[in-house]
Amino acid sequence: MGKKVNESKMAFKCMENINAFLEAARQLGVPAQETFQTVDLWERQNLNSVIICLQSLGRKTGNYGKPSIGPKEAEKNVRNFTEDQLRAGQGVISLQYGSNKGANQSGINFGNTRHM
Repeated sequence: MGKKVNESKMAFKCMENINAFLEAARQLGVPAQETFQTVDLWERQNLNSVIICLQSLGRKTGNYGKPSIGPKEAEKNVRNFTEDQLRAGQGVISLQYGSNKGANQSGINFGNTRHM
């Protein structure tokens, strides 16, 4: 951090400022998946990712007693199961594994293509 802000209105200088902001955000703890590409802001093509980055930055900096934006950062939620609880869970069939007996995809339409 501590880089000089470019006052120039030339595109590459403005983009250098955006890059400096992104580097500072990463140094403050904003994860890479919550940052944006310079072009997202410069060309206003993915402002949603810019908002996500600003919200993440707000969570990481603690807001200095001021109101924050965006959702609160999740806290660690450690679970300690006993061996009996783990064993009991092995007998549960997940809904993802529901029964598909006799199911097939013949005759299903996918767009304009009919699969037989």
